[in-house]
Amino acid sequence: MSHAHNTRPLRHIAPLTALCPPPPGGGRNVEWPDVEGTLGVPLPADYKQLVRTYGGGLFGDLIRLLEPGCPDAMYDLVAQTPDREEILGALWAAGEMRPPELDEDGARLVPWGYVEGAGHFLYWLVRAGTAPDDWTVVLNEGRGPLWEFHPVPCSEFLLEVLTGTVPSPYFTDVDDIVAPEDRTRFIPNAEILNG
Repeated sequence: MSHAHNTRPLRHIAPLTALCPPPPGGGRNVEWPDVEGTLGVPLPADYKQLVRTYGGGLFGDLIRLLEPGCPDAMYDLVAQTPDREEILGALWAAGEMRPPELDEDGARLVPWGYVEGAGHFLYWLVRAGTAPDDWTVVLNEGRGPLWEFHPVPCSEFLLEVLTGTVPSPYFTDVDDIVAPEDRTRFIPNAEILNG
């Protein structure tokens, strides 16, 4: 693995912070070994950097970044992981189409984001033998069975959503949903939950 490869996922953090300024106090310091031990997987470097820079919260009035240890379980990365597994398992057992990408040995989904209003969940597709920084972002439609696969790190996906360049029909009308000044705003969970 080359050094350039290791820095690839972090290259989207600077443009993201330039576009959407982080809270003045920064994000959160998390005991990652504890979190990763509980989840049973290491997490991508760019996600950890997002939490360190921003903490959990709402990007551009659109995407809520889940964080470990959020007081609201709905936005807690660790609480949502088994919850989503259970919910999806029930849907698949009831006959909803399960993405064939999950048939690989060791493949699983770990949620990292939630699309406000639409109810879509954003996951990483965790695959055996694939480094966390190379995981694919997966969108599961909030009120339907559709899945989208975006082979980019979560920070790049966020940047693409906020700049209106993500190749997804779910975000093509982003200008109709979100006012331009809100597109570049980050609201920390603490502010939302205590607001």
